[in-house]
Amino acid sequence: MKTKKVAIIGAGITGLSVAYYLRKRGADVSVFDKNDRPGGVIQTTHEGDFICENGPSTGTLSNPEVAELIEEMKDVCQIDIANEAAKYRWILKKGEWHAIPDGLLGGIKTPLFTWADKIRLLGEPFRKPGKDPNETLGNMVRRRMGESFLNYAVDPFILGIYSGDPDKLVTKYAMPKLYRLEQDYGSFIGGAAKKMKEPKTERDKKATKQIFSIKGGLSKLINAIYIKTGTECFNFNVTDLRICLSGSQYKICSEGKEPELFDEVISTVGGYALREIFPFLSSEKLSVIEKMQYSKVILVSVGFKKWTGMKLKAFGGLIPFIENRRVLGGLFLSSFLKDRAPKGGALIATYLGGIRHPEMADISDEDIKDIVENELTSLFNIKKWNPDMLEISRHNYAIPQYGIESEDKIEAINMIEKQWPGLTLAGNIQDGIGMADRIKQGRMVADKLSIEKL
Repeated sequence: MKTKKVAIIGAGITGLSVAYYLRKRGADVSVFDKNDRPGGVIQTTHEGDFICENGPSTGTLSNPEVAELIEEMKDVCQIDIANEAAKYRWILKKGEWHAIPDGLLGGIKTPLFTWADKIRLLGEPFRKPGKDPNETLGNMVRRRMGESFLNYAVDPFILGIYSGDPDKLVTKYAMPKLYRLEQDYGSFIGGAAKKMKEPKTERDKKATKQIFSIKGGLSKLINAIYIKTGTECFNFNVTDLRICLSGSQYKICSEGKEPELFDEVISTVGGYALREIFPFLSSEKLSVIEKMQYSKVILVSVGFKKWTGMKLKAFGGLIPFIENRRVLGGLFLSSFLKDRAPKGGALIATYLGGIRHPEMADISDEDIKDIVENELTSLFNIKKWNPDMLEISRHNYAIPQYGIESEDKIEAINMIEKQWPGLTLAGNIQDGIGMADRIKQGRMVADKLSIEKL
């Protein structure tokens, strides 16, 4: 039987994962991307003695799929597991940093939460599960834990992951594991305890929940997947990409290239790009997908060869929205990863903007530098502002927000795929936003095609 031809749109981590696993199964794969390199927003730069990430800075070993992919790349790149400092997270309250408590005693002593909510938390295991599948994360936390837990635990956590607003994110889609704890076990606290006691397979144990990067930067992982997939499969600098119907096949056209027919098409692009690439899709269904918002984020990497501020022994510091600062927080990359800055120095990844401050995307580089100087000097007690490296990366479609439209969006995706056999709409429009989520989805898509169609 003739091997079916598969086109993958987008060479980010999702597209790379799909391509890699399909090629392992012998599929005829072609990947198309508008950029001049693989990886999408994942890009590492080396500035003297500093190793900076211009997109995601770290990943989490939250499922076996990400651990297995990295294991398959070990002859080309090596994982860099975060050290003990990554266990500590700081939260800002009234100008002072406080560690997120990790036990009962710490939870009692911390000034982050009110005494009323600390006492109220004792009843969390006994509260009934919510019945609204579209309940926002903010409402769920208020209902089960209280306002101070929302403001000084969940809100900064969501800022760190989604740069989003808990009152707009739907728990079932944005934090599905948390949603399932309540629905399956009736409680966050009780459910987490029961989950820990459940037996795990050897494969499940690969999901250690550890924070990781790659020695030399995440681009090393991207290049490893790219090389092992086969560089001949990739088409870069693709412009004016259009996909049309041609009988039972899909015709891919782009500027300067001959049209090519494919049996299967897998899209990994953002929801905002689907209409232009797939002109034959229903405008009504695309409108549902396009309702999903994307946060705008500015990443500023700041490096010091000699650090003069407070000791940064933590994963990073998060700033609750209620604190009304002009930065969302920062990751202390040199504190928990090796060789990110010179010995005695520091590398901080600082974030601005987010879903509640989209106007930051229009601020000039010079103004961004002034904001970062003023905020970091104050937040980390820096005696003298003399960074040896400062790099600004702007992302207008940084992170999708899984809001109230999510249920209708997923239904629209399913209807499109049912109407057009051979078309798969993947990418971060569904199934999670983290690197581990993207790799897992990529492998699942490859497995499904391999079993059903190739």
